[in-house]
Amino acid sequence: MSQDAQVSSSSAPTLEDVARVAGVSRATVSRVVNGVRNVDPAIQEAVRAAVAATGYRPNRAARSLVTRRAETIALVVSGAGGDSAEEQDAFAARAFGDPFFGRVVSGVIGYLRPHGMHPVLMFAETAAARAEVVAYLRQGNADGALVVSTHAEDPLPPMLAEAGLAAVLFARPARPVPLSYVDLDHRDGGRLAAERLLGLGRRRPATIAGPLDVPAGQERLAGFRDAMARGGQPYVPVAEGGFTARSGAEAMARLLADHPDLDAVFAANDLMAEGACRVLLEQGRRVPEDVAVVGFDDSPAATACRPPLTTVRQPVEDMAAEMARLLRQRIEAPGTPVTSAVFDPELVVRESA
Repeated sequence: MSQDAQVSSSSAPTLEDVARVAGVSRATVSRVVNGVRNVDPAIQEAVRAAVAATGYRPNRAARSLVTRRAETIALVVSGAGGDSAEEQDAFAARAFGDPFFGRVVSGVIGYLRPHGMHPVLMFAETAAARAEVVAYLRQGNADGALVVSTHAEDPLPPMLAEAGLAAVLFARPARPVPLSYVDLDHRDGGRLAAERLLGLGRRRPATIAGPLDVPAGQERLAGFRDAMARGGQPYVPVAEGGFTARSGAEAMARLLADHPDLDAVFAANDLMAEGACRVLLEQGRRVPEDVAVVGFDDSPAATACRPPLTTVRQPVEDMAAEMARLLRQRIEAPGTPVTSAVFDPELVVRESA
């Protein structure tokens, strides 16, 4: 680098510094930095190299005036909650206590960070909170929303669609809404769990289903039952849980009371499977010798469980990154048609089955 191309260490690098190093005009640098597309690829590369060499950091406020974007995304956890402070705190505690949500955040940040975009966490558990999210987006404080719903009849997605706001959902909504979403082939995941248990020679299976008003809970149960029926097991006792370890333990206790000879359990998520294993061990049932257990998600709960869980892997981080990519695409090209991205599950074999 020539002497006149070097940047003084006493002040922050400017667009002019980058332009001098790249050998282009200040206007060209501005176009590249602000993502204008009709710039020759070779020139774009030269400008990016100059940005790296000078250590230039765009002024976000100035850039927003050019792009009319906040470079911020609202990551919204939406569902049903009460209006009291205690109920709202409990809603937030449930979200943070579920390893699933942490994996979503990891995937979203992993995608957004290299693109200079930043998430803002918002909770929408009440009518007032949902209205606040819509207003926040309408005012341009965020360019769009990534929505993780915890309730089947969540009213936020249709509110966002009716307002014409950019949004992408994690999981197919219970009712059709014109928004893009990412999801898993949950039915196929249930099939994988059933085939594993059938392959182990288990003939008295039971299942702890997720909430049956949630599409994922319905699909996992349907896939498990269908595969069991094809394997010659037409009757599978079901106890409904709530995707928590406590609900899994309670469901397991009910199943054992009604079907003490059961020899296999499929739990619709790892937290419920962990609760089920705890009850089985407390009641003198060995896992997997007496009762084989399969979970769902391949979350940290699967490896923390004793014994470690055989489980159906849901690639949450990849799904969250795709959700963020679809939203960014929608922000940059508002006319992009809504779409869906459905991922395939995978069986992860450990010690519980």
